[in-house]
Amino acid sequence: MDEKLVVFQDKEIRRILIEDVWFFAVVDVIAALTDSGKPRDYWYRMKKREKDASGTELSTFCRQLKLESSDGKKYLTDCANTEGIFRIIQSIPSPKAEPFKRWLAKVGYERVQEIEDPELATRRTRELYRAKGYSDDWIEKRMRGIAIRAELTDEWKNRDVGGHREYAILTAEISKAAFGVTPSEYKQMKGLQRENLRDHMTDLELIFSMLGEAATTEIARSQDAQGFDENHTASNKGGTIAGNAREKLEEESGRKVVSEGNFLDISEKQKRLEKRGY
Repeated sequence: MDEKLVVFQDKEIRRILIEDVWFFAVVDVIAALTDSGKPRDYWYRMKKREKDASGTELSTFCRQLKLESSDGKKYLTDCANTEGIFRIIQSIPSPKAEPFKRWLAKVGYERVQEIEDPELATRRTRELYRAKGYSDDWIEKRMRGIAIRAELTDEWKNRDVGGHREYAILTAEISKAAFGVTPSEYKQMKGLQRENLRDHMTDLELIFSMLGEAATTEIARSQDAQGFDENHTASNKGGTIAGNAREKLEEESGRKVVSEGNFLDISEKQKRLEKRGY
């Protein structure tokens, strides 16, 4: 677990990271979005009001976690993840909460649009990458990689591979065979934490990632791999094909494909985002 402070409009919102998921202190969010001098009392009354009005128990969106208080001691505090916090914000009758509610309504509307027309999601993803400063050539590779990845996970799902945990193990197997490192080791090498690894890959790194996953999909189909063990073998074979190609290129070019650098420096990308209002 990692504990940090996040600042919102001069208000400190405590948060804690558990199994790669952020949980935020509800009373701190309430303090930031209302004029209440007693956010704990406000939270108590809000829960009661919501239960009386709609029958919804807002506490069900929370977990009690120990967070450090102003006196330096840790106390059990109602915390919610991002989805839970957004739901709680919807119940806050304060003008300061209105921008969040409007934004949530906009996001919900866009999601409905994307369900009706999936191409909208693709266009919006491209626009976001352009806003971050990526070139069109890189974006094309990234979008193709996303499609290849989706095709592979669909194949795993149809071949009786379990959920996200097993997907992560198989992905690590492909990466280890293709690049000599697992995704977590790769991120550490690039100095990343919770950022998306592939968003920080070079063109060649993306190409070999695609080759490893496309080869794995083809092998799983041709060998009719069923279950985790058989698909684990297919993943190793697919990753090895990409690894052999990578090593051949490195031998001919005299340059390593696996790099500690990012396609764009993280801080530079953040500056570009801020200039564009993201």
